[in-house]
Amino acid sequence: MLKSYLKIALRNIARNKAHTFINVAGLSVGLVCSLLILLWVQNELSVDGFLKNRSRLYSIYEHQNFDHKMHGSYNTPGPTAEQMKKVLPEVEYAVSFGFDQWNTFQVGDEIIKQQGSSASADYFKVFSLKLLQGNTQTALSSPVSLSISRRMANRFFGSPEVAIGKTIRYENHKNFTVTAVFEDLPKNSSQKFDYLINWYAFLDENAWAREWGNQGPATFVLLKPSVNPAAFEKKIAHFLDTYDGTNRKTSTFLIDLGIQRYDEGYLHGTFEGDKFVGGRIEYVRIFSIVAIFILLIACINFMNLTTARSVKRAKEIGVRKVVGAERWVLIQQFISESLLITTISVGIALLLLVLLLPIFNQVTQKQMELPFSQISFWVKLGLITLITGLVSGSYPALFLSSFNPVRVLKGTLKLDAGTTLFRKGLVVFQFVLSVILITGTIVISRQMNYIQSKNLGYDRENMVYIRLEGDLLPKYNLFKEEALRMPGIQSVTRISIEPTNIQNSTGGVNWIGKDTTVNVQFTQASVGYDFVKTMKLKVLSGRDFSKEYPTDSVGYILNEAALKRIGYKDPIGQPLTFWGNRGRIIGLIKDFHFNSMHDEIRPLILRLREHETYGSILVRTQPGKTREALAGMEKLCRQLNPAFPFTYNFSDQEYQKLYQNEQIVGKLSNGFAFLAVFISCLGLLGLAMFTAEQRVKEIGIRKVLGASISSLFTLLSSEFLILVIIALFIASPIAWYAAVKWLQGFAYRTPVQWWMFALSGVIIVFIALVTVSFQAVKAALINPIKSLRSE
Repeated sequence: MLKSYLKIALRNIARNKAHTFINVAGLSVGLVCSLLILLWVQNELSVDGFLKNRSRLYSIYEHQNFDHKMHGSYNTPGPTAEQMKKVLPEVEYAVSFGFDQWNTFQVGDEIIKQQGSSASADYFKVFSLKLLQGNTQTALSSPVSLSISRRMANRFFGSPEVAIGKTIRYENHKNFTVTAVFEDLPKNSSQKFDYLINWYAFLDENAWAREWGNQGPATFVLLKPSVNPAAFEKKIAHFLDTYDGTNRKTSTFLIDLGIQRYDEGYLHGTFEGDKFVGGRIEYVRIFSIVAIFILLIACINFMNLTTARSVKRAKEIGVRKVVGAERWVLIQQFISESLLITTISVGIALLLLVLLLPIFNQVTQKQMELPFSQISFWVKLGLITLITGLVSGSYPALFLSSFNPVRVLKGTLKLDAGTTLFRKGLVVFQFVLSVILITGTIVISRQMNYIQSKNLGYDRENMVYIRLEGDLLPKYNLFKEEALRMPGIQSVTRISIEPTNIQNSTGGVNWIGKDTTVNVQFTQASVGYDFVKTMKLKVLSGRDFSKEYPTDSVGYILNEAALKRIGYKDPIGQPLTFWGNRGRIIGLIKDFHFNSMHDEIRPLILRLREHETYGSILVRTQPGKTREALAGMEKLCRQLNPAFPFTYNFSDQEYQKLYQNEQIVGKLSNGFAFLAVFISCLGLLGLAMFTAEQRVKEIGIRKVLGASISSLFTLLSSEFLILVIIALFIASPIAWYAAVKWLQGFAYRTPVQWWMFALSGVIIVFIALVTVSFQAVKAALINPIKSLRSE
């Protein structure tokens, strides 16, 4: 029986080459898209899944109440982990974790920068990283302990075994001893580092992290197996009240604590107020739906073409029924044909997958591999093949097997209106999905262009960041003097944190008339002389910091948002107290974007600190002379700071990093929208070919009676264009809702305008017209004598 099914299926495939090609091409493209998305979704869902204790491992986060609003943050006071372990019996282990940073290490003449952080002694007991050398008890047990990755050990010492116990110079001012070597972090780890220093070493350089009133480090806890997480979260809600001196009855600045499973943070890490409202999980859901849509479009092609060509197989079905074939046998036959075509398509899709995965990895910034050695992959692929084959072949099988043999053999079979309407409905559905994808692509592209072209309030072009480290810290003024003499450099200043992403905030600001019942948070940064000039900020009143005014050490520059919160009518010269330092406002600058456009511009206070112990140098280069300027600064840094490699970042590149997710989504949307339209057009081409074939005699008669080629073209294409236009009207409100929903994630966004939908409509109508026109013109040009002679 199976052999018979296979023979018949192969004969039909060979007999209808064009029909088969369109089906196989559509299914192959649909399957490869779905498989690529499936690999990406699996990779996203697997992040941090390697942790053995993930069901008991939680991140501590804060609910902060200021400005009469709740705000969520993973930043916690530095002592939180240690105190929780001491006083909460539910906590088995607790970890304080510092900031991601790049630091300089030296062994002999080898000097390199490595990405890493700091962690307290329990880290390797909580996070199940494999230790190649050392043990969890001693890995981070002392202030000079250093744990490094296999990659870092090989780089410096040749092997993990040799590395253990060796000394490494850190930032050219402190020696650490390698107490553990861990396996390189898995590709699906949300944390990225090659070293960890002891937590107390971090505190030695960041004394502020010892205080309960400051937030910054992360806190992780491993709960004991019997602990109820919900009860524990309720218990720690007011944990900080005991330590930060807050009186909940009188204070307006309240901090509550909550917990989130650590392995959920990667996908569900976006706060809105004090609640988690999503994160990367939104893109996982979107592209999962896109994968289903694209595969569904390909399946619809198969259903449509097979149903449309049913008249061609009517006599075969009628004869087989007359000689005794039951309906279920015919259903099996058609399903087997569908599964065969799907299997061929899967084979082609796998070949395309091998070719496209490196490009896909580059776009998504992943390191995914094809899991051919995993049984689960083949099981999932088998299920996808089976489901696709059944979905594609189910309706045609049921429809074809229902033909009445008497009507078929008499030649009176005609497709009823319901069947034709269903087929047209499938075409409309295909193009509805295509229009939604095209419109989404237009909106994403428009928003990305908006972000790139919007006036940020400063000039991010030709600006370079150089980290202040080593001897550059005490020699900053000398660097500035020498750099300003170099060709290609316009101005030089400094700042405590790079201006593309200023996050530091404080409530320690007072002024005349302040409402003491409201806690206002200000973003703050310390800067050097010529900051306003170097950034090219617009001064609305007052001035920049200047050496001519010694009192500028307690002078402050505000942005418009800060002035609005303070309320001074004429701010210049007005008193302002910052962290207990009484001073005066010397300047007001126009608001500029110092964070992502996902967030509104916050109140900002700039203060003068020429001798800050951290931060970056900002260098404004002359247009077209950046390379010359960099060469000069590299030479200067080697003279002033020989123990550190010269490294720098461009302001515009750092700005781009704020929108990496959106840029990836934009590229993927472009690709998948194109492929969805391509698959839909394949189906449209197949239907146009079939329609022209069915109406060949009608076309011949019309030509004999004087019909022009243009009228025949209109006759053959109008039906399909009407379907596409109907799809456009159905898809537009859906696309509008989706676009508005996505754009709500940006505080500053491009408006959703009517022309976006009109452009989507023009694109889809044009593509459909081009697709149909080839077959329509071909049919219209056929010699009517041949048309009327054809059987």
